[in-house]
Order: sequence, then structure tokens, then C-alpha cells
Amino acid sequence: MRGTEDVNNKFSDGDEDQQFDDDGKPKRTGTIWSASAHIITSIIGSGVLSLAWGTAQLGWIGGLVTLITFSCIAFYTSNLLADCYRSPDPVTGKRNHSYMEEVRSNLGRINSIACGILQYANLSGMVIGYTITASISMVAVHKSNCFHRKGHSASCKFSNNPYMIGLGVFEIFLSQIPNLHNLTILSAIAAVMSFGYSSIGIGLALATIISGKGGKTTLTGVEVGIDVTVADKVWRACRALGDIAFTYSFSAVLVEIQDTLKSEPPENQAMKKANGISLFTVTAFYLMCGILGYAAFGNDAPGNMLTGFGFYEPFWLVDVANIFIVVHLVGAYQVFTQPVYLFYETWAREKWPNSTFINKEYPIKIGNKRVLSFNLLRLTGRTIFVVLATILAMAMPFFNDFLALLGAIGFWPLTVYFPVQMHIAQRKIKRTSLKWCILQLINFFCLLVSLAAAAGSIQGVGETLSTSKPFQYKV
Repeated sequence: MRGTEDVNNKFSDGDEDQQFDDDGKPKRTGTIWSASAHIITSIIGSGVLSLAWGTAQLGWIGGLVTLITFSCIAFYTSNLLADCYRSPDPVTGKRNHSYMEEVRSNLGRINSIACGILQYANLSGMVIGYTITASISMVAVHKSNCFHRKGHSASCKFSNNPYMIGLGVFEIFLSQIPNLHNLTILSAIAAVMSFGYSSIGIGLALATIISGKGGKTTLTGVEVGIDVTVADKVWRACRALGDIAFTYSFSAVLVEIQDTLKSEPPENQAMKKANGISLFTVTAFYLMCGILGYAAFGNDAPGNMLTGFGFYEPFWLVDVANIFIVVHLVGAYQVFTQPVYLFYETWAREKWPNSTFINKEYPIKIGNKRVLSFNLLRLTGRTIFVVLATILAMAMPFFNDFLALLGAIGFWPLTVYFPVQMHIAQRKIKRTSLKWCILQLINFFCLLVSLAAAAGSIQGVGETLSTSKPFQYKV
């Protein structure tokens, strides 16, 4: 950890009025509302557009129960995570600046290493998924205009590789934003965009229902022998669980978001309020997207309401929605990459504390005021990360199955297992007590869901790989 003197030296050029917390870190200015913006940006993502498809696989009963159950579990465990920000006491204890630090303080070094591997793999996977989804939305704008000019039966297929490359170049510039503290405005814009495209999807679905053109729905979803075989039904249901789990897989960034909050009121109290605001808002949108999307399309619901072309007209509104998706994902990309950047940059600074390449900031000033600075480690390391993520996205541009796999990998360990185990350790809950048994039951249930979702998504990715070639995928 950097000392106060090191930080003061680093920021002395033009930042004499910079204030610091008691551990030498820059003073935090985050509020409940800025945290809520970060959380909403990280939760409402491309996964919301697959909820109609997920509901179609599970049916009215299974879809609604799954959405509400995951929402309740995510809210409960995210509040457990908020209480572990300071150790050993949730209000007066030592701050843990990252998820790994929280786990190390409460569960030890081995668990911390396992958490780090899962967290950063999950965050990197999210970034790849967002690159894929953003490019599909860009292509959807192109396709929408093509269908409008040539008719809905026209062959309008385009490669999304150029769009992925363009997005990667833009993210290289945005990745020079130093940390989450500086992302509040971008997160607020991204959160507004997420509400925008979700509302458009809901509105178009509602218009379809009102017009009497809604699809066929059933209590149990797609029907065996009519829509799918028994095996397909099982695999699709597993993948749908993964998709829904993905929509609540945001715990990997919660600790870093909490680390932006001011110390007053206590961070855990403020974070719990932000969790409540965010999850209540998000769940309302999720239910509307799932319910109205399923009612509009029925058992034939597309994998993505806006890019799967369940809606062709009004084409300009579909275009606007997809532009909103792209803007949102640009911001969400940065929220998910910041913990990854923080991890390896902190490690490098501790390993080579005297390196100019790693530590020196080069300020860019207007007059006497510094408006921006760049750092050679930040410039090269983050550029390499974005380039690798873009190449991997171009190699495997699959939507629903990839979402399900990400959800399966990240949901149980990061959203449920570590928060539950840390809470048990922090509160010293006795083995075999009623609360211990309930917590372990939640743990076991979510593990089973994750295993089922992983199996379904791997099967789906295998099917997609057999019909497409890396770097040559067209949508």
C-alpha cells in the first residue's frame, strides 16, 4: 500500500489542495447516487435483451420465479458483501480496497487467490461479451436500414469485425481514464442509455401485444414435441438459467464501487441503500422485458429483442435503441475493466516502486491547471488488454451461449459463495445453527444452478462452433 508521503509526492504538481484518506489514498467523494449509477451500469447490460428468450424457455411460472429468486439472492448477498468492506468491524475496521482484499481479510490467502482468478477471468469475459454485443448492435443498425430499403425477406448479413475493431480503438482512448472515481459521468450516461433501450424494447413489445399480434405462450414455455425435442428443452432451460444468472452477475465490481464512497455515512450503510435502489429499479425493468417480451413473441422469442429482429419497424426507433445499447456498453466496458487495471498496476507499483515507466505521471495542463495526465504503464498495459479482448471477441462472436457461460462461471462463486462464507466468518456463525444451515442451502442451490447453466451453455457453444468459423462470423 502506498504511503501518504508517496502519494503527496505523486500529486504535488499542481494538486497541492488534494486531500487524502487516513491510509494515504486520495479522498473519496462517491455518494449513494454515484454508486447506484455504477451498479446500474454494471447490472443492466446486454443480458436484459435476452430475458424474453429466457422466459420462453422456462415459461410463465419458471421465468417469473427465476427472475425474482435471483433478484432476492443478489440483493441479500450484495449486502453481505457490503458489510465485509471493513474488517473486522463493518464500520470502524480496516478498509479492503478490492474483492481480493476482502476475501483475504476474512477467509485467508488461498481463498483470496481463488477469488482473484475467478473475478478477473469473469471481468475479462464480460468485456469480451460486451465487445461482441456492442458490435452486433452496430450491425443491427446497418441491417435495420437494409431491411427497410429492400424488404424484410432480403439477405442482409454483415461482418461485425470492423465494428469490433472500431470499438476497440475507442476503448483504448477511454481506458486512459485513471480509475472508477473518474467514471461517474460516464456511468451516469451509460445508466440513462440502459433505461432508454430497455424502455424502447418494452414499448415495442407492448405495442405488439396491444395490436393483437402477440405470440403463443404457455405456462411451461417452449413445448416438447411441438417446438423442440426433450433434449433441446433441457439444454435450453439450462442456458436460460445461465442468461438470467448473467443479468445478476455484478458482484465482481461491487467492492471497487464501494471503495469510491465517502466515509460518512459509513460505507456499508450507503452501499446497502445503493444496492436497494439499483436492484429494485433493475428488477422492475427485467420483469417488464421478460414478461412483455415473451407475451409479444411467445415461444418463438429471439435471443435478443432488438438485434434478433423481432421488431423491424419503426426502423428508426430500432436504430435509436441499438445506438443506446452501444453507448451503454462503452461505459459498462470501462466499469468492468477498472478492477483488472487496478490489480496489475498496483502489483507493478509495489514490485518496482522506483520505476519511472510505472510510476511517473505526465500532466497535460491548460494554463496552470492540470486537466489530464498519462502514464506509460497505463498507456501500454491497458492498450494491450483492449487489443487482446477485441481479438478474442472476433474469434468467438456468439451471443446467448456466451452470456450463459459467463453467468455460470461468475454467479455462484462471486455472487453467493464468497459473500456467504465471509459473512459466516465475520459474524462467527456457529456450524449447524439455523442461520448457518439456511446460508449453506442458498449456497448449494446456486451451485446447482451454475452447474446446470454451465452444462447448457457449453453444449450451446459446441453447436455454434460446428456451424461457424472464427473471424468469419456474420450477423
